[in-house]
Order: sequence, then C-alpha cells, then structure tokens
Amino acid sequence: MKQFNFKTLCLTTLFLSNQSIAQNAQNGGPGSRPDNQPDNLISPARRIERGPRPPQDPTPTDDRYRSIDGSGNNRSLPSMGAAHTQLVRLVEHDYADGVEALAGNHRVSARQISQAVSAQSADIPNHRGASDYLWQWGQFIDHDIDLTDGVDPAEPAAISIPVGDPWFDPDASGTQTMAFNRSIYDPDTGTSTENPRQQINEITAWLDASNVYGSDVMRATALRTMDGTGRLKESPGRLLPFNTEGLANAGGGSEELFLAGDVRANEQVGLTAMHTLFMREHNWQADRIRENNPQLNGEEIYQQARAIVAAEIQAITYHEYLPTLLGRDALPRYRGYNDRIHAGIANLFSGAVFRYGHSALSPQLLRLDVDGEPIEAGHLPLRSAFFAPHRLSAEGGIEPILRGLAAQVCQQVDNLIIDDVRNFLFGAPGSGGFDLASLNIQRGRDHGLPAYNAVREAYGLPRKNSFAAVSSDTNTQAALAAVYDSVDDIDLWVGGLSEDIEPEALVGELIQTVLAEQFSALRDGDRFYFESHMDRRQAEQIRRTRLSDVIRRNTDIGDEIQNNVFLTESRQ
Repeated sequence: MKQFNFKTLCLTTLFLSNQSIAQNAQNGGPGSRPDNQPDNLISPARRIERGPRPPQDPTPTDDRYRSIDGSGNNRSLPSMGAAHTQLVRLVEHDYADGVEALAGNHRVSARQISQAVSAQSADIPNHRGASDYLWQWGQFIDHDIDLTDGVDPAEPAAISIPVGDPWFDPDASGTQTMAFNRSIYDPDTGTSTENPRQQINEITAWLDASNVYGSDVMRATALRTMDGTGRLKESPGRLLPFNTEGLANAGGGSEELFLAGDVRANEQVGLTAMHTLFMREHNWQADRIRENNPQLNGEEIYQQARAIVAAEIQAITYHEYLPTLLGRDALPRYRGYNDRIHAGIANLFSGAVFRYGHSALSPQLLRLDVDGEPIEAGHLPLRSAFFAPHRLSAEGGIEPILRGLAAQVCQQVDNLIIDDVRNFLFGAPGSGGFDLASLNIQRGRDHGLPAYNAVREAYGLPRKNSFAAVSSDTNTQAALAAVYDSVDDIDLWVGGLSEDIEPEALVGELIQTVLAEQFSALRDGDRFYFESHMDRRQAEQIRRTRLSDVIRRNTDIGDEIQNNVFLTESRQ
C-alpha cells in the first residue's frame, strides 16, 4: 500500500486563528445563533444551540499533560490539532466555482442517488462476525477527533426530493426538499480561487478523550466535581450528569439531556452508554490514584486519570478496533513520535470516508440480561434510540446495551444503508426525519470534496475505468450506472463504500488506505501517544487493556461478554 505523505503540507495556511473565530462569534457569524433563525435550518439533524465561543486553554500549566483544547502538542506548530482550526486539505478541492459552490453541480440529487444505490431491503451481516462495537466504537472515537456542525446563520443547500419518492414525496407533488445546512467554515476563506472555503474542526483532532472531558475549559470544568477528588460528575444510577448549566448540546438545551465532553452524547443510547462507561472509568481511575497517592491534590488526580483514560482509548483503537476493521497489517509498525508528521484531521476523512460506519448499523439495539435473554423492555429499534437518554435510567441502565453490542453481528460495510437512518434519522419522514445517505453525499459536495476516482489517484491508487471495476456485484454496478454518467462522477462516500472488500478487512481499498493514513498520522504525530509518552511499565499495562476490561470493572457485566468484544462469540 502506498503511504500518503502527511508531512509535506503548507503548514502556514492550515490554521484559523483563535482571535479570528472569537471575533466572528461575537459579531454573529459562525459560532453564534440569531434569535430569529428557524430551528429547521440550524444544524437540522442535531440542533446544537451555540453561544459565543468559550475561552480556550492555549498554555498548559504542566507540560506532562495535554491542554484541553489540543494546542501545544507539537512544539514547532502549537496550533496543530487544536480545536477551532481548519480541516486539512490533502487533496485539491473541487468546488463548482473554484471558491465555495457545492461540488458536483452536474450530478443528480443526493436523494436520487441514495434511492438508487443505498436502499437496503434485508439484513446483510458482515462475513467476519464483527459485532456492533465495530460501528459503535467508530462513532465514539469519531466524536473524539472531529466535529464540523452547521454554520450560523444558516446557509441552506436543500436536497431535492425525486417526484413520487415513497417516503418524502408520497403525493408526487414534485416540490419536496430535505433541509440541509452547510458546514461551519473559516470566515476568512472562500473569497477567491486562491483562497477557497475551508471548513473547521470544532474539537481537538487528537485521540485524547476530548469526548469524555471536552475541548474547552468551560465544558471541562462543568463536568468536574471540583471537590478535591479529581472525579467527574455523575447523576443517580452512575449515569452522566444532566445539562443543568445550559451548555451547547445536540438536541437542544433541555436539562433532561445528559452532558458529556462532546455535544453529541445523546444522539443515540448506544453512544450515551459508551460516554457513561468512560465517565465511570475516569472515576474508577481517580479513586485508585487517590487511594495510592494521598498526597496528590484534586487537579493532579484528575490529570493523571485523564491521561490514563486517553491512553486506554488509544490502545483499544489501535490494538482491537483498527485490526478488526482494516486488517492486522494495514498500519505500519509504531516507531515513536515524529514531530514532522502533520496530525490534523483530513477534510475528506471527516466529510466522507470515516462515515463508513453508517453502512454497518444494525436496525435494532439488542438489550440483553446476564443470561443473554432480552430484558423485559425488549430490544430497541434504532429509530427509537435517537435522543432518548431516559431509556437508560428507565430501562435497565447501560449494561443491557453493552451486552447487546457485543452479541449482535453488525451489517456488512457496503453501499447499502438500513431504513432506520436512511428514512427515519431523528424522526419519521415529514416529521423531522432525514436520510443519512443523502446527508453524507451532500456534505461531501458542501466541503468541495473531489470525486471518488480523483481521490484514488491522489492516494496513489489506480483509477477505476468502469463501474464493473469498482464493484464485482452486478446490482451495485447497475445502481451506479443508473445515476452517474461516468465512474469519474461518483461521489467519494458512495464510491468508497461500493468497492469490493479487501482480504482480512471489512472495507474496500480506498477506505482502508485513507483510514490507515489518518490513524497512522494521529498516532505518530502525537507527542502524548501512550507508547512513547508513558514509561515502559505503564505503557505495557495500557497496551494489555481491552474494551472488555473497561466494561467489566465499571458495570455488573462479567464473563457473559467475550474478551474481544469487536468479534462476536462465534468468531473468537
């Protein structure tokens, strides 16, 4: 596999100054919400309510620990990986006007492509027996490394609905559209062909557990008990704290929603369970550190526990999750920290390629008791799991969900998407529902991402010269040919998912290549990556930590789950 070079980048143009964004937020640009802006145009899928951008933490008080906002990791380029900096352009943009207009303006509607290429009519379990943790962990760490929400005030780019669409235009009116808001971007870009629009990553790029702790000081402080114990706040039942302080939160500012390090923690209950698990893991580590080191103060306990939790997330990602997804030899061997590697998040990674997991989603979340039987409340349809955190406290806690994720084989990673997110995302059609496949396609166009073949070529892979070369499946070939005039027109997200799966992997060649490059950069360019930052004894302890270990010591779950929860019991 050709190694894409993350080192040779023009670093001086990659970053948005904190002062520029803060000033823009105060002036009512990206980062603030006017009172008269309708809800259905502001981040239509998540409804994140923002105030002025919170203060950052540009100067860590102790160089042994990470800053909260991700800055200062690379001493030569302190803004690398920091929150509120530009996503990295590794491949030339393809805006229709060379500046900011959506790419692919000659292509058919994203919904038309979704209907032709992505409609799934039956379960298609993956061939390796990978569990639902394959997509659940992917979503959890995605929310650790990137967030690019909708711009305020809204910049609509509605998705046209085909006439007679059975879900979104059943009356064949021909006037229906699906709301879509363009992504937040650096307001100093998009002014000319020499200065095209660049989107922003609103959280830290590092695998640093920012989804647990936050990417700004205000949120990080709100999550802490600040009582000298170094612990994070809990609510009854050892669940996440409620958002009583009105911080920005996906789903709105309700105090009935939980608060976590990332604003998306309430999106679906499986994700909420993972956030709860790692809040508990922090507190477990903090209690252990305090007991063994009574001389430490609360800040020292908190920072040491935080470093361990971040290291555990890294170990699980690189030693369990990625080998299952990409194959054991997809990433080169770790050879230590390299300060010449740029570790920012690539625009095409966050805007398209790492959205592979939407194909792996199962139509229901299993909820199992200790004997492996359904709990009294039953399994939970995925379409009923969105923004429903009350189900954890009212229907058995996080244990049934965590058992179920380990027991169920997830869907094959392919071009097909289950109806629960393709027609019922966050609600029923006509009642707030969306099509995630359409949103993904439109998001790639919004970000000016190049088409599938152009990205293959940029990553050193041969271009595909026919639809049959993309996929050996004749149904996929016909579906692509029905909506694209040429292989060169295929949207990046669609093409990546349509490829035949690589040996020993669960994804095709392009997705495997892009993910291997991005995660290699996040590892090798991180000064705090645990295998180089921690002493040998502690690093070895972390390296042996499995996700099942974290689950068992923070829940009532025991040996009813397998040691490697990323593979179902039959494939251990």
